[in-house]
Amino acid sequence: MMKKLPFGERDVSLAPLLENGWVLHSERDALVKEFKFKSFIDAFGWMTRVAIWAEKWNHHPEWSNVYSRVHVTLITHDFDGLSDLDIKLARKMETMSSN
Repeated sequence: MMKKLPFGERDVSLAPLLENGWVLHSERDALVKEFKFKSFIDAFGWMTRVAIWAEKWNHHPEWSNVYSRVHVTLITHDFDGLSDLDIKLARKMETMSSN
């Protein structure tokens, strides 16, 4: 069963993401980042590739796309906070954005 990311584990789990431009949401227990791509097709292609993993893991981001930018919020809605799945999906997004 999925559970909220314990505050004692957050520093280690979040540090690499925060160093890569992720920020903690100011009003929610969530991670936020805006990804920038060369074009709309690059942004949309990235979203499509990420969507396959999100569906596979049954963990879907809140996101929006305007031209070459994708704004992402990761939160586990089952308990309105961060979980290991949010960290896992954020890492996957990072890996896929650098290809």
